[in-house]
Amino acid sequence: MQFKDYYDTLGVEPGAGDAELKTAYRRLARKYHPDVSKEAGAEERFKAINEAYEALRDPAKRAAYDQLRARGYRPGDEVQPPHGGFGQGGPGGVDFDEIFAGGGAGGGFSDFFEELFGRRQGAGAQPGRGAPPRGDTRARLAVPLEAVHEGRALRISVAGKALEVRIPKGVRPGQLIRLKGQGAGGQGDLLLEVEYAAHPQFEVDGGNIVHVLPVAPWEAALGATVSVPTLGGAVELKIPAGSEAGRKLRLRGRGLPGVRGGAAGDQIVELEVLAPRADSDAQRAAYRGLQQAFGEDWRRG
Repeated sequence: MQFKDYYDTLGVEPGAGDAELKTAYRRLARKYHPDVSKEAGAEERFKAINEAYEALRDPAKRAAYDQLRARGYRPGDEVQPPHGGFGQGGPGGVDFDEIFAGGGAGGGFSDFFEELFGRRQGAGAQPGRGAPPRGDTRARLAVPLEAVHEGRALRISVAGKALEVRIPKGVRPGQLIRLKGQGAGGQGDLLLEVEYAAHPQFEVDGGNIVHVLPVAPWEAALGATVSVPTLGGAVELKIPAGSEAGRKLRLRGRGLPGVRGGAAGDQIVELEVLAPRADSDAQRAAYRGLQQAFGEDWRRG
């Protein structure tokens, strides 16, 4: 399997902080999302961006990946696992199987991610979660937020075996989905521990969904009605006049479904005021007009 440089994929330095990683991911995901991008190869680029962020957003995964990267691999290099693989005593003594136990299940990631980080399907119990019965197999399942919102079946691959799993509507991270008789080697059941897959447009805050909405300066200043994506489809949102960057607007009931029939969460829309690029003479003239209208003391309010 060939090494992938996840930092290069996101266009950040190895020392980038969480906020910088998140910003880079959002910018690239918006640019290459298959629903909006017309660029050739956008879908593959989008998948690579998701995979890179999935590997780097979790501190334990990132630390393990950094230790592998420190061995001097470059993109395209053939990765040579230590004798016995990366399971026990991998780079720097890191147990890759424990950190990435079943991480590739349903993730649609590359061979590099799945073979290196999702190698073991029968990971032992984690603290506070209890051990599965003898003979059962445990793996993690990265579930798209749309599947959590709708409740639907997913096709996944575990240890090279294709399976269909029904995702319960409103399922929460850490909950287990049991597939009878699908354990490793046909022994026992397969227990899938749910985690939420990274999403280019939404973040999860309990039962709420957070979306950062780019708006133009005139939309924030004068007010506007704009289309906003939600897990259930786009809706119209009214932006009040005089809004500032960071203002939060609430779409009630547009978050994740409630647990056991409870009320659905909300979608929080956080405004991000962006200045569009001036690529034409007319656009540059418009900015000069704003400069003259507001003067150099506009920062003083």
